[in-house]
Amino acid sequence: MCVAGRRWGRRERALLWCVLGAAWEAAWGQLRYSVPEELPKGSFVGDVAKDLGLQLPALHDRGVLIVDRGRTQYFALHGKTGHLVTAERIDREQLCRLVEKCVLLCEVIVEGEMSVQEIEVEITDINDNAPSFKETELEERISETTAPGSRFPLAEAHDPDSGGNSLQKYELSGDDHFSLSVQAGPGGAERPELVLAKALDREEAAFHELVLRAMDGGEPARTGTARIRVAVLDANDNAPVFSRAEYTVRVQEDVPVGFVLVTLTATDSDEGLNGDVKYSLKKARDLASELFQLDSATGVIRLVQSLDFEEGNFYELEVQARDGGGLFDTAKVEITATDVNDNAPEVTVSSALNEISEDAPSGTVVALLHVQDRDSGANGEVRCWLDGGVPFRLKSSRGSYYTVETARELDREEVSEYNVTVQAVDGGSPSLRSSTELSLRVLDVNDNAPVFAEARYSARLAENNAAGTLVLRVQASDADWGQNARVRYRLVEGRVRGAPLSSYVSVQAETGALYALRSFDYEEVREVGLWVRAEDGGVPALSSNVSVRLVIVDENDNAPQVLYPPPAPGSGSGSGWAGVELLPRSAEAGALVSKVVAVDADAGQNAWLSYELAKATEPGLFRVGLHSGEVRTARFPLARDATRQSLVVVVKDHGRPALSSTATLTVVLAESVGELLSELGSAAAAPGEPAGSLTRWLVVAVAAVSCLFLAFLLLLLALRLRRWHRSQLLAAGSGALRGVPASHFVGIDGVRAFLRSYSHEVSLTADSRKSQLRLSAGSCCDTLPARPPPDEPAPLLGEDPAAALRADPAASPVSASDRPCSSTLPSPAALPFLPRVLVPA
Repeated sequence: MCVAGRRWGRRERALLWCVLGAAWEAAWGQLRYSVPEELPKGSFVGDVAKDLGLQLPALHDRGVLIVDRGRTQYFALHGKTGHLVTAERIDREQLCRLVEKCVLLCEVIVEGEMSVQEIEVEITDINDNAPSFKETELEERISETTAPGSRFPLAEAHDPDSGGNSLQKYELSGDDHFSLSVQAGPGGAERPELVLAKALDREEAAFHELVLRAMDGGEPARTGTARIRVAVLDANDNAPVFSRAEYTVRVQEDVPVGFVLVTLTATDSDEGLNGDVKYSLKKARDLASELFQLDSATGVIRLVQSLDFEEGNFYELEVQARDGGGLFDTAKVEITATDVNDNAPEVTVSSALNEISEDAPSGTVVALLHVQDRDSGANGEVRCWLDGGVPFRLKSSRGSYYTVETARELDREEVSEYNVTVQAVDGGSPSLRSSTELSLRVLDVNDNAPVFAEARYSARLAENNAAGTLVLRVQASDADWGQNARVRYRLVEGRVRGAPLSSYVSVQAETGALYALRSFDYEEVREVGLWVRAEDGGVPALSSNVSVRLVIVDENDNAPQVLYPPPAPGSGSGSGWAGVELLPRSAEAGALVSKVVAVDADAGQNAWLSYELAKATEPGLFRVGLHSGEVRTARFPLARDATRQSLVVVVKDHGRPALSSTATLTVVLAESVGELLSELGSAAAAPGEPAGSLTRWLVVAVAAVSCLFLAFLLLLLALRLRRWHRSQLLAAGSGALRGVPASHFVGIDGVRAFLRSYSHEVSLTADSRKSQLRLSAGSCCDTLPARPPPDEPAPLLGEDPAAALRADPAASPVSASDRPCSSTLPSPAALPFLPRVLVPA
């Protein structure tokens, strides 16, 4: 709708043909133009096509329209140039007589894009109207007794122009008895007053002729005149007095013509001509003089034209009551028109689609509507909605525009055509309503993707399965028909342990059956996650994916693996395990002899291990921890117990069926070196070979190994001294070693730690009863060997034990009573090193 407004303009020359400005207003997104009034039809207003970025050939194709919803179409769009031009001659004073800034708001609708762009055209004023008085002949009646300085209000001039072209000043000429005073009235209006400069004398002059001029600020200035005839009267003692200084009237806009709005009353105590009161309308703002009529004799104000709240709702009148002697009184009358719900909402389809594809996204605009109600307040508040049962929603766009858009994606398989009814109702009482209907046809597309029967699939597959085993079957359906509903399945490629997923599983394209292509091993792959894609035959094809989780179930297919004691040379990986442990005959009950360490590659219950003593030379001498695998003495060794004890420990898991492995330990009960060597020799001797010869060869082997070890220690000691010497030189030169890898400083400490982890340290002396056997702490107490703390390096092999003890008192030997892992054997002074002897089971 085009609405009118007013702003103080700049001075313009008459019939100015140039455009004052065209720019975007960033805050509201409007095009703004300015043109002077009184331009002839077809005059240029602005280049709409250029300002909106529209190409001239596309103006007709895209359906660009200029919409002016007023009663008169003032603008049009030139189809060839894209210019906005005037469609009628515009008279600013007629169009915007109630407002100060005259602005016409029109709209450009691009039908192809369902977009609306507002255009604001300001109509600037030209000085085409001169100031004028309602009455050009004025008469004032003043008593000769009136004191100088008295003021008498004069009729105001009216100039419909605005700004500098409007009324600017008054001038008075004709007689030196009077002067002119201009007072500022409400709203900045200037009110002329006639001031008595010196006393009147009726005998000297009964009449005075004056001329009042009103001039505007135009170039050239325009002038209006009124003649004032002042009649000098004899003395009048009393002036008329209104019953109220201000009258307020509220009336509905639908009152009929001739309705009496108010009756004014003024009284005068004089008699005769001096008491005869006449009423006159001295000042009426805007259209008040045309709408209302004052009876000069009775003071009754009647309505002579119908009121329209939308055109104007407030009027102010100034009424004067004057007696026959020239005395007067004034009163103000304010008339307020209240709105009546006399206009129904208007719903206009500015642009609409006839058909829409069913795959159009939610929020697609299908129609552009303009809704307005000329009433005000609650009567002009319009509420719009769509009749229920349609997948569309009504959304407010800009100003009084609404868009009808899809609330969700459409489905032609459900509804192929819609009739959408738009309802509009105002807030009046009773309310008025209107409606309009839109028809929309839905075009079919392949809009249904396959849907799986389950949100996700999972299956359990036992390991060691046969290649080609059916794992599970996925199933998807498509709501479309024909080729669009034909579903095919395929794997979404991935990788399992670096290998392509397709080398592990496959899916049958037509049925969705999932097969295992190879045998799975739980110890290698415990779970396989994959995606299966279902794709229809539409163009373009639609697809959906589903997650498939394949869980590999463990089977008890791995027997326990014995880590300690190590296997005997030449034995297989099954039950052929053997080792020699040394135990003094003075060991107490519960002393730790050895520990069987085993692991199982299976998981869960299949990897729970238990240890049993299956066979022993002396069944009551040893016992094995059920869960720890520790071999301990069950009682004190007796003299009658055999020197060489053979133990067979069974390690069994808890699978079904259970799998087991065996470990064979040989425990030698020795009190002297001779017994120990004799027993070791007899254990390693072949059948038929003399024991003495074997003992000799064993002694020679031990001596050779000891010499080699001693030479190795000396070499390590030399390397250690050399490194220490170099570190002293480096410390003196730089003070610190930086950037050297830690692997360069492993040396003998690392060797010592390794030996402690996987072997016993055996020291022999001449007195075997006072000898000591020190077992590594890791071998006695842990399932797997432990490494020494990094901040406590072991002493070099070959160092003085006494010095080591003095340096670290905590490293002193522990007796058999303190630690069950210790037993008395020869001291380090007698024999520097004794290797472990392994014999077959």
